[in-house]
Amino acid sequence: MNDIPRERWTLHHSARAHAGTRPDHPAIICEGHVTTYDKLHRDSNRAAHALHTSGVRRGDRVAYLGRESANYYLVMIACAKAGAVLVPVNWRLTPNEVDHILRDSGATLIFVDDEFWDTVAAVRPQLRGLRRVIRVDGTDADGEPARGAGLLAWAADQPETDPAPGTGPDDAVIQIYTSGTTGLPKGAILAHRSFFTLPHASRERGVDWIDWLPEDVALISLPGFGVAGIGWFLHTFNAGGTNVIMPQFDPQEAVRLIREHGVTTTFAAPAMLQAMAAERGAGPEAFTSLRKIAYGAAPMSETLLKQCLETYRCEFAQIYASTETGSVAVCLPPGDHHAGSPRLISVGLPCPGNEIKVVGPDGESLPPGAIGQVCVRAPSRMLGYWNLPDATARTLVGEWLYMGDAGFLDEDGYLHLCDRINDTIIVAGQNIYPAEVEKALAAHPAVADVAVVGLHDDRWGESVHAVVVLRPGAKATPRELLLSLRGRIADYKIPGTYHFADSLPRNPSGKILRRAVREQLAAETRATAGSAV
Repeated sequence: MNDIPRERWTLHHSARAHAGTRPDHPAIICEGHVTTYDKLHRDSNRAAHALHTSGVRRGDRVAYLGRESANYYLVMIACAKAGAVLVPVNWRLTPNEVDHILRDSGATLIFVDDEFWDTVAAVRPQLRGLRRVIRVDGTDADGEPARGAGLLAWAADQPETDPAPGTGPDDAVIQIYTSGTTGLPKGAILAHRSFFTLPHASRERGVDWIDWLPEDVALISLPGFGVAGIGWFLHTFNAGGTNVIMPQFDPQEAVRLIREHGVTTTFAAPAMLQAMAAERGAGPEAFTSLRKIAYGAAPMSETLLKQCLETYRCEFAQIYASTETGSVAVCLPPGDHHAGSPRLISVGLPCPGNEIKVVGPDGESLPPGAIGQVCVRAPSRMLGYWNLPDATARTLVGEWLYMGDAGFLDEDGYLHLCDRINDTIIVAGQNIYPAEVEKALAAHPAVADVAVVGLHDDRWGESVHAVVVLRPGAKATPRELLLSLRGRIADYKIPGTYHFADSLPRNPSGKILRRAVREQLAAETRATAGSAV
């Protein structure tokens, strides 16, 4: 495919270009419905004009609360055409968590699926800046419930003319909420360029570790409220390919969609690949269309890799990235994915156009083999955190993004991760931040102190575990603690296992040493296993 001039690195240009060159090509397939590039372009034009009619102006934040669907991505493209910034909201969050994101972003309008209407209704009275709530779903001509009918009806009387938002590659287009070690959600602002720089640099250098082609059919099985789902969709969209959307990951359905639609690429967590491979009828014949699978969020064991290579029989690439990098930062190429490869213990090489360094406490680069903080220089990096200049300054130092991960570079430039400086727990590709869970547990009257850590889990990569110190004379069972968290934080953040201790290890300044907690738990697990032999 010919490269795209930088001035056209915008989502609205991609929509216009593909509608002109391949109008009848499927852009989105979701729940049996096909949306062509022409229809997506025309519908998103109307929705962009409707946003302007609703008072949305360039730079305004527009939120979306709903599962992945053609409607969600239509709104995403419409926001780009209106010059607005989309704020996707994690549909797994509690009303209090949704309230924080809407309040912090200052969203003036929100689109809501019927499934989550009560959540928005509960928080809207406190949100004075939220001027409009648009119901995505509705009824068809026969009065039957229909997904997306409300969205289409809202924009139906608007013109199909192509808006001219006046935005360019460096303008904000999406604001994704992530969290740091404090557990407080932060809005990472991504520009249009975040979804163009890597394909451009790869084509320029003739590298195909990670690539998206016009003939690709991509399975989007990761949530669209995170950069992984959004990124894989938009890279495929910008290439003119077809995206097959799953409202929620289900391994049996994923296998069916791959077979039915001839899926060629996908991005998944290792646990998802393991679940698909375990499905009945998921032999190699089910995956003959696949040419490349990218995985990330957790390392893949050699045992699982062997199983995947035998089952999927396509190229594999491991990626290392974050919301803040905007796109893939580091990639372990397909050539390093074979049994016995010494490279499998690394996360790979910097992607084309990117640079990696490891720095010590003084900010100076460390030599190969020395462990320090991983830093990435990537043109796809975020613009910054919304309304958090101090946090932005700590994370973005010049052109370098400080990842919060500890690691080292080997003599050949491969990056090896040792630990997560920010203690993020990753369960099946979902980030969980200990401080947020600890705060919720500390609200229980029996809890004096608590540390939340991630423990290795063969199926999900990690599991959430809480070490609790009870107040003198107080009593609480793991079940009581678990039930106390229901409704306070999202279910996937709630620890599944609990351990009671007399005290927690802390450093001289009083900060809990989570690494020491993990090491102590691991030692106890080994001792228990040894005594059982």
